[in-house]
Amino acid sequence: MWFSQLSSCAIGLALISGAFASPLTKQTAGARLVLDTNFPDPSFVQDPTDNTWYAFGTNGNGKRVQVARSDDFSSWTLLDIEALPTLAPWETEIDHWAPDVVRRNDGKYVMYYSGEAKEKLRHHCVGVAVSAGTDPKGPYIPNAQPLSCRLDQGGSIDPAGFLDKDGSRYVVFKVDGNSIGNGGDCNNGVAPLKPTPILLQKVGPDGFSPIGDAVQILDRDDSDGPLVEAPNLILHGDTYFLFYSTHCFTDPKYDVRYATSKSITGPFVKNGVKLLQTGDYGLTSPGGGTVCGCGDRLLFHGFCRDDVRCTYAAEVAISGNQVTLL
Repeated sequence: MWFSQLSSCAIGLALISGAFASPLTKQTAGARLVLDTNFPDPSFVQDPTDNTWYAFGTNGNGKRVQVARSDDFSSWTLLDIEALPTLAPWETEIDHWAPDVVRRNDGKYVMYYSGEAKEKLRHHCVGVAVSAGTDPKGPYIPNAQPLSCRLDQGGSIDPAGFLDKDGSRYVVFKVDGNSIGNGGDCNNGVAPLKPTPILLQKVGPDGFSPIGDAVQILDRDDSDGPLVEAPNLILHGDTYFLFYSTHCFTDPKYDVRYATSKSITGPFVKNGVKLLQTGDYGLTSPGGGTVCGCGDRLLFHGFCRDDVRCTYAAEVAISGNQVTLL
């Protein structure tokens, strides 16, 4: 997700205030509020030793990478933990966005995240950090080199790991083309619009050594507004599902959609279905959705107050190439 001017969010929200409902309360069906605090871009992983769930969120509440815990995926607690206590030499202190954590075969965990590049401020690279031990809470030790930068194309953000059925590992991420756009909506609303492709990078068993070149599996079109972002890839049956968000995160059109493919390298076909959108369950600008590899649960964020994106949970069902929110 593109956050280069979060301070402008209040202005954007004031302009779209008519779209807002009152602060949400917990619900028993559909989407429900689970973290009533600023916890954007949630991803999650389960500890196989005790089945505890851990969620990771964009910088906030005084932490570079936030961590929350749940025993049942319904009640979540924000932990007073800094998951990324040290920085890599390529990154600045600010902007640690959209962390995603996967478990390796050796029991350690790999965290992918977006960090601001010292080489080109206000633009970002995908960083990698590996847990010091086998505790998913960390601490995570960053690699000296980022996985992807592509600063000439706007940078690389919104990474998410994926383990395929044959044991191969991949990382999907967004090329942040709108960061070098011509202004307007999320800096990419003025023609000519920049591409914001989603790329797929195969990596080795360590979770971060690139194998071959990244391949493009999705990009924006006119129906997506200025961008596509926040990719999350899962396999259900014989179908790959790529969840993503469209439009600007401050826009009430921000949503969660998905595309499908029979091959991990695509082509991924958009179906235009909005799995979550403003107005559903009283939500405003829902996005940054992460679906469990098991295909039955989802975390995402939405505006619950001005400048505050809370985390929500929902259950989903997948049948064939269709996803339904329960």
